[in-house]
Amino acid sequence: MASTKENSKDSGSNQTAVDGAVNRFLRINAVDKSGDQQESAQRLFSISMVISGFRCILSYVILPFVLPLLGVGATAGVGPAIGIPVGVVALAFDARGIRRFWAIGYRYKWQMTTIYLMVMALVTYLVVVDIVHLFAK
Repeated sequence: MASTKENSKDSGSNQTAVDGAVNRFLRINAVDKSGDQQESAQRLFSISMVISGFRCILSYVILPFVLPLLGVGATAGVGPAIGIPVGVVALAFDARGIRRFWAIGYRYKWQMTTIYLMVMALVTYLVVVDIVHLFAK
């Protein structure tokens, strides 16, 4: 079984300490680098990015433009009611994806974590805006 130390031999001991701290934060006890786990993590990344992308398309294209073009004019109150649950699901998949990449010792785990965190920041912002709109009425 590969250890965190083996994953970061090229990066030096400072990286090993950081990797270990992240693994402890994510509650990862052992790293599993099997090929099936690698493919599963990549599928999870794709699914979570699609859900996050759907959340953005819903907020910025479908609700404000497409539905009014179809004659559905009373969509102002519907956006937050749809956006909040979709955003929460997207955030859950993103968090699960980060943990999965670290649990398998994925080679590009830092890059994937950065992408996930940027997407999570955007989706969190959108959820907060939806909550404010929901309670502002």
